Amino acid sequence: MFAIIALSSLGSCQSEDIVDNGLSDATVDPTFTITPVEGSANKFTLTAQTKNVLGSKWDLGNGGGMYTGKMTETIFLPDAGTYTITHGAIGRGGIVNTASQDIVVATADPIAGNIIKGGKLLDAADWAKWTVYDVATWSNNATWAFGTGYALLNSFGWDQYGMYQAVNVVAGKKYNIDMVVSSTTGGQNCWFEVYCGYSVPVNGSEYNEGGKLRAISTWDNCGNTSYSGKISVVGCKAENNLGIFTATTTGVVYLVMRGGGEDMKAGIKIQNIEMRPSL
Repeated sequence: MFAIIALSSLGSCQSEDIVDNGLSDATVDPTFTITPVEGSANKFTLTAQTKNVLGSKWDLGNGGGMYTGKMTETIFLPDAGTYTITHGAIGRGGIVNTASQDIVVATADPIAGNIIKGGKLLDAADWAKWTVYDVATWSNNATWAFGTGYALLNSFGWDQYGMYQAVNVVAGKKYNIDMVVSSTTGGQNCWFEVYCGYSVPVNGSEYNEGGKLRAISTWDNCGNTSYSGKISVVGCKAENNLGIFTATTTGVVYLVMRGGGEDMKAGIKIQNIEMRPSL
């Protein structure tokens, strides 16, 4: 089941590097329609009106931020919840006007639902689903700080910290791992890595079973400056950011995140942690 709620949210902006030559279209219309895809409670087609629109940007309300897309987008919202969909219509002169509508998804997709518990990190109940472990026991220069909807990892002096969750998987299935990561400052000589394996993380040991599935590393030219988005997009070095775990045995595996470095500055904020069976 689902519901679509129209909002009266409209806005506009213009890129700072664009000089208005008098031809800008400040009234470009960002309105769009949402059409449920027949046979699915979790798929929707977004259709922007196209008159005087040079391009479209979309924010799906899932924490991933706004991306450049097409005038017509088919989206998949596998989890139950309320999603504020925002369309940014790009007009002449770089003017971007926005409009928003809410989609309320009542039922999670039975196949592609998130198998992570507490992945939204909303409150103490969610935080309790995670186990924090000390990767470098020789120092106390790394921390996890939990807030409403996020976990913030910070480190200096080459310390590192991790956290993990046990999840059940089925042999032969592939699972896609993703999350929203952000930093207001970037870091100096630092890293953040995601692993998944059958062995239990141990204090004082760098978990590396199965190799890196997601990664941010200043040595690979990401994470040096501010960033925000899904790690599948803002992460770096393709071979370290594939995000697919293939289960070889039915049973319990551990989704592990760890990071550290010389100076993370404002730290790395983690949100909306997902692990989903691939369709």
